[in-house]
Amino acid sequence: MDVALVPWPTQDERRASLSWDRRPRLLLVEPGATAPVVTDPLEDWVRLPVDDDDVQARVAMLVARTRSSAHLRPTLDEDGVVRYNGSLVPLPPLEARLASALVERFAAVVSRDALARSGWPAGVPGRNALDVHMVRLRRRVAPLGLAIRTVRGRGYLLDVSDFVQKDERGA
Repeated sequence: MDVALVPWPTQDERRASLSWDRRPRLLLVEPGATAPVVTDPLEDWVRLPVDDDDVQARVAMLVARTRSSAHLRPTLDEDGVVRYNGSLVPLPPLEARLASALVERFAAVVSRDALARSGWPAGVPGRNALDVHMVRLRRRVAPLGLAIRTVRGRGYLLDVSDFVQKDERGA
């Protein structure tokens, strides 16, 4: 598993592209730059200048995190059934299309525009329609131990619910 080293913030577009491709990446934060907000488990950062040993340790951690979480991703089949952690929930067609975009980018932000295009390929609905269906989808996936988080001004993110994460840590 290759971990991309990304100078940040100068290569923010590359960061976004790697995120979209679900590739692990280590952001090399330039001196004086504000620390990035990291919500994706496939991403970490260090501030430059940095020792090679520290970079290698972060890269090894990202590789291990990627390998250990690969089987913990939810799946969505062609019948609109979401499966996660041994459980499943069937979804109506519209919510399945929305879930498809979220599952594809699990633990990463999906923009409102991308969700609207996924849910309504023939034409984007009003803002309220997306919000209503996201509330419904949020309720449907909660019993699986999944949470849909609102990322203000950016979109939505499908992730493991806080309750499940605490249980897995033994808390």
